[in-house]
Amino acid sequence: MPIDFKNVPKHYASRSHEKMKDVLMDPDGHGPAIHYYMIRGGADQKNITVWEPGTVSGEYIKTYGHYHVGDLSETYWIIYGQGIALLQKLAEDENGRMVPDEVSEFKAIPVKAGDEVFMPSKYGHLVVNIGQTYFATADDSPVDFEERDPTSFPGHADYALVQQMRGFAYYVVEHEGKPALKKNHLYKNIRNEDLAGLPVIN
Repeated sequence: MPIDFKNVPKHYASRSHEKMKDVLMDPDGHGPAIHYYMIRGGADQKNITVWEPGTVSGEYIKTYGHYHVGDLSETYWIIYGQGIALLQKLAEDENGRMVPDEVSEFKAIPVKAGDEVFMPSKYGHLVVNIGQTYFATADDSPVDFEERDPTSFPGHADYALVQQMRGFAYYVVEHEGKPALKKNHLYKNIRNEDLAGLPVIN
């Protein structure tokens, strides 16, 4: 069967420690040169993401996090390892614009190989590797292969609000050898939250 290989050079993308500083609990902390790697196939071929294990100043390695633009949902299938998915929906003003520092709903979802997580439209999401090995997922997010820089963030997602708030409403941190949550104090209010029984530390 005929296969078009023109997008093969654009399949690989990575997130460096330098780029991740925008959303780290401690942007001055030491971490791996690359936090996670992606093979981008889009909704048809699926996207594969692999996280490094470890922490940066106690915060587990995570994805950057983003909100979907428009009526777009996404499913993650956990292939290998252990993680925690964070979902949050921001409050909206009278014009339907998201309020950066006000969360209407926050969820922490522990995941392991064989699980799947549905990311509804309008929810921001990121995933954290809490295991001792690399962590791997597949997802069905669309990819714009026409963008100029193949390693830039996909055009379907809004990363600016996450960058503005230096991450999500909670950071996932290692505490006494186990995952815990630490509040991001740039957020003024969280109306509803499901923390999956994870402890919250100061």
